[in-house]
Amino acid sequence: MKAFTLFRTSDTLSLFAAPSPSLSSRTQLSFPQKIFFCRAEIDGSVSLVNVPPNLLLAEREEAKAVLHMFLTSQGLNRLNAARKMKKLDLFIDHLLLRLHTVYKTRYLVGRELTTPEIRDALIPYLGELVEEHGEKFIEVLEYFPIPIVKDNTEELTRDPPLVFESSTTPVSSTETTTSSKKPTRVTNITETPNLPPHVIYLEEFGMEREVIKEVIRKFPAFAYYSLEGKIKPVVEFLLDLGIAKSDIPVIISKRPQLCGISLTENLIPTMAFLETLGVDKKKWAKVIYRFPALLTYSRSKLQSTVDYFYEIGLSSQDVGKVLTRYPSIISYSVEEKLRPTAQYFHSIGVNPAVLMSRCPQAFGLSIEASLKPVTEFFLQKGYHIADFALMASRYGALYTFSVEDNLLPKWEYFLTMEYPKTELVKFPQYFGYSLEERIKPRYEIVKESAVRLLLNQVLSLSDEDFQKLLKRKVKKKNACA
Repeated sequence: MKAFTLFRTSDTLSLFAAPSPSLSSRTQLSFPQKIFFCRAEIDGSVSLVNVPPNLLLAEREEAKAVLHMFLTSQGLNRLNAARKMKKLDLFIDHLLLRLHTVYKTRYLVGRELTTPEIRDALIPYLGELVEEHGEKFIEVLEYFPIPIVKDNTEELTRDPPLVFESSTTPVSSTETTTSSKKPTRVTNITETPNLPPHVIYLEEFGMEREVIKEVIRKFPAFAYYSLEGKIKPVVEFLLDLGIAKSDIPVIISKRPQLCGISLTENLIPTMAFLETLGVDKKKWAKVIYRFPALLTYSRSKLQSTVDYFYEIGLSSQDVGKVLTRYPSIISYSVEEKLRPTAQYFHSIGVNPAVLMSRCPQAFGLSIEASLKPVTEFFLQKGYHIADFALMASRYGALYTFSVEDNLLPKWEYFLTMEYPKTELVKFPQYFGYSLEERIKPRYEIVKESAVRLLLNQVLSLSDEDFQKLLKRKVKKKNACA
């Protein structure tokens, strides 16, 4: 039984070599090994990026037309073929990439492919797939790039053993063999394909098939992970950590490589190492859900980032809190991201260690697009740089807000609240509350009561405590009247 390999790195070396007639044998059905997805940066093939968009669109329409015509030739009526085409976008993209591989020299000289050239490249290939997969041809296309597991009963159908009737009269082996070699056609295309066990397993967790396809498209090796040897042990380990069953699809979608890592040799030792750095072991479920890639980084990468945290002044306790609250900070480059951002904060008088311990996500923002505009906004409103540095140190989340959508409308309302601007220096958290659901309603109540409360008291208290304080203030006011 012929098989195919999805995006195998080793095979890309022979991308432009003459196709070999011999194909390896596996227990999975798929596409021939001579078919590849081309990427200019990896294998030297023609990149789709270099092809004009109008040419790509035209070629895609031609490929769709060829595929539609081929499906009708395999027994589908035009309406059913058109319906199936709506589910074959990934396979059509695959056909387009095949064209760019077969006719790579045409693109190098800038010549557009003709319709006959497109048909000559695709129709024989589609014929090979029909010959290889028989009745599963449509299923293979529809579930692409998920490989379909070979059904053991299929072999029995192809070469059934000698069968005896109850009268002991043997059935002719010649007749049996002859009947088993009848040409196959696509007759029942609605049957559920014999999918790999790990696909079925993940679907039981609520992971949609389209999501699984996308995972395999981005990380092809996932298609060949063993369920019992790789995926299931990792999933069960995550569940034991307290991760909700419904969160498993999200984690795998974010980092499918996690399922390919050895529990005993990598995952558990990495977790133990991170715990020595201060990660709260009671919060692993939240940490992994937020950033599952954390467990896939090398120890040297983890250690180098933590060393930089110590360098800017974080305590070991703060390091643990940062890694627990915002584990994705590990993904940032020390030299290209963390150090320049820390230098910017230092230049405006903000202690980077204080800011990181309170709002580590600020270190993931662009200096030019996010940090500088927020700083300049407050300077333009009349605050001295030292005042703003104090505001940012107290509430680093200021940098995570949009100037136009958050800071500006709240600033304009603040000007109507009869507070001095220094009140925002004391309580910059004002900008973290909802204008319509918290700030306006609370302040209107205070105005109607004709009492004076600090901005902090107006917004930070719970509804119950706010009402209690308000009653005390009103009572005291009336007693003094």
